[in-house]
Amino acid sequence: MTTSPPFPLFRRAEAMDAGRIAELHAGSWRRHYRGAYSDAYLDGDIAADRLAVWSQRLAAPAATATIIAEHDDRLVGFIHVRFDDDPVWGSLVDNLHVVPDRHRSGIGAQLLTRGAKGIGQRAADNRMYLWVLEQNAPAQRFYRACGARCVETAMVSPPGGDPRRLNGTPRKLRMAWPDATRLPR
Repeated sequence: MTTSPPFPLFRRAEAMDAGRIAELHAGSWRRHYRGAYSDAYLDGDIAADRLAVWSQRLAAPAATATIIAEHDDRLVGFIHVRFDDDPVWGSLVDNLHVVPDRHRSGIGAQLLTRGAKGIGQRAADNRMYLWVLEQNAPAQRFYRACGARCVETAMVSPPGGDPRRLNGTPRKLRMAWPDATRLPR
């Protein structure tokens, strides 16, 4: 009898993974962005919107890396990094999502560490940052525990540039690491 490994397997995402990534991304937005993003947008065909984004990203990964975590052939998390995105803040962790039943299991930290390792190997320098919604306090605690500090607050940009997709004027926090290769273990 074979048993699955207790921990997920990590690998680079491929074009064929776009659908699963889009579904996880859409579900995460529905859970964590409600109130900041409009209900009409979140309850609409957001999965198709995210599929278009991920199909494009994975077809031409240029200066990016997307790493997925799988367990028993199930996508349980992913990270997407854009290398050298900003001249001041460095590489952008554009997405980091883990399925709800695997939160606090270490998968997010492992993905973040793998993204940071990629930055150390492929970016011009080791600086790393991300944006997190002000209302997402659990994610902020996670990033702080991983060594980030909040360096700026800004207005959330509407998805796809459509202001009807936002509720009011939600805010986001820039969380930054001066050296991604020195994340706490």
